[in-house]
Amino acid sequence: MSKDGRVENRIAIVTGAGSGIGQASAIRLAEEGAIVICADINGDAVNATVKQIIDLGLKAEGRSIDISDSQACTDLVDSTATKYGSVDILVNNAGVNLPGVFHEVTNETIDRTLNVNVKGAMYLTRATLPHMLKNKRGSIVNMSSVNGLVSEPYLSVYSASKGAIVMFTRGIALDYAKTGIRCNAICPGWVDTPINHAHAKMLGGLDHVYKTIDSFQPIGRPGTSREIANVVLFLASDESSFMTGSIVSADGGMTAQ
Repeated sequence: MSKDGRVENRIAIVTGAGSGIGQASAIRLAEEGAIVICADINGDAVNATVKQIIDLGLKAEGRSIDISDSQACTDLVDSTATKYGSVDILVNNAGVNLPGVFHEVTNETIDRTLNVNVKGAMYLTRATLPHMLKNKRGSIVNMSSVNGLVSEPYLSVYSASKGAIVMFTRGIALDYAKTGIRCNAICPGWVDTPINHAHAKMLGGLDHVYKTIDSFQPIGRPGTSREIANVVLFLASDESSFMTGSIVSADGGMTAQ
């Protein structure tokens, strides 16, 4: 375990912390000294993440939340700031990927995708900004996707939501550039997490995707959650102090083609 104190005593909120990239990001931030508020719609999963962090002798709390509920987002942020005095880092990671043939996609799929992937990030950012402004510092890290830059079959709705996050990131970065608040986004390629399993099924199954992955991801393998979490940590820390409005591809070369 690395412990250089890169975000020592920073207060971080990480959504989607019950699994995948969110879980890895919460652990990575805690390893580097942050007090991490782990949020996820799945209470059991987020509690398991918190236990992992505490078992390492580090600091974390868990919250069960549906980020498509604007009041729940406000309550999460305000209660965190009241208890700890600030919110220094916000990682808008929670998301859903509900693939489908577009003319067969239901209203419920469209609404759920946009409500979680776009509105959830907006609600949490809106609630967090006043606390960051008060302390004249903050780092917001939004989890977009390679599909916010390029699309793939069956991902029209998901791609639209992740493209929105790219532009939302740039807008927030410009609006708050002179306040000490930075906002950047990460665009992961195919990472080995459960969010991709439904899409993999439509492409012929996970085994087939991994056997043929070098056809679309030149590095020739899926990324790991820990690899993306390392980028989260960098953008959350002062090491990236000259970066705001940046859209960082971590995609094994996928968009270099």
